[in-house]
Amino acid sequence: MLCRLILELAAASLDFISTIALLMGVMDQFCWTNTDTILSEKEALGNNNSARGYDVVGNIKSALENACPGIVSCADILAVASKESVSLAGGPEWDVPLGRRDSLTANRTLANENLPGPQSTLEILKFRFSVVGLDTNDLVALSGAHTFGRAQCRTFKDRLYDFNSTGVPDETLNTTLLSTLRTICPQTGNDSTITNLDQTTPDEFDNAYYSNLQVEKGLLQSDQVLFSTPDADTAPIVNNFSNNQDAFFDSFVTSMIRMGNLSPLTGTAGEIRLNCSLVNSDILRLKSDSLVSSI
Repeated sequence: MLCRLILELAAASLDFISTIALLMGVMDQFCWTNTDTILSEKEALGNNNSARGYDVVGNIKSALENACPGIVSCADILAVASKESVSLAGGPEWDVPLGRRDSLTANRTLANENLPGPQSTLEILKFRFSVVGLDTNDLVALSGAHTFGRAQCRTFKDRLYDFNSTGVPDETLNTTLLSTLRTICPQTGNDSTITNLDQTTPDEFDNAYYSNLQVEKGLLQSDQVLFSTPDADTAPIVNNFSNNQDAFFDSFVTSMIRMGNLSPLTGTAGEIRLNCSLVNSDILRLKSDSLVSSI
């Protein structure tokens, strides 16, 4: 059953990867549901209508609670599910250090400050990664998670019609891809329409993402700047990963492990949540309120 649930998560969990890195290493925080006292990081600007798979994470958690209640944290579920999803899509395998605990708080303000957006420049990307302890190689390697997943038109539409309010398309966008994307995302169309981040091999975890950048076929501005920014120190890394998939896989594994170890809660810190959407105290409060209202 758990294998089936992880398979279901495969198409969604890689959308989490680039956001997980910048949430202080507490990998469950963006699963929050809003409560009277907590604003969900799920609805932070970099996550809202972007990261998917919450329902499948919940199903995995329910199955684990039935089998071994109070043992496996939501943070560890996300870490393992991300690893299995990469592997199932043809990517590398690695050992996931376990023992994380779930947070008792969330910080939407900090998430909004730290999460890079789809229009981020290379300078902003490097800064956002550096403040949490990740370097330039981590940035390029983890961006390779966009070999998989989808993006809404709203995240790149300005590149098609009015880049940086210039009235013309982004000159670093391949003209053939531009025509294709204009068909998918007409100027007055539905901004929530989705398309593949990797137009070449959208359902495989491989190094095609980097080859796409070399021919200006990165979907998001925050992707293409890794290669097209003048004198970018990220461009040689892109070239290396495009030419050598093993080098990309090795760096991706290293960066994923580093990312997963960003200030994790362990020992007696935090808690093991019973439901990934709520802290345990809120679950008890809701049960109590329900009991009182039924009397």
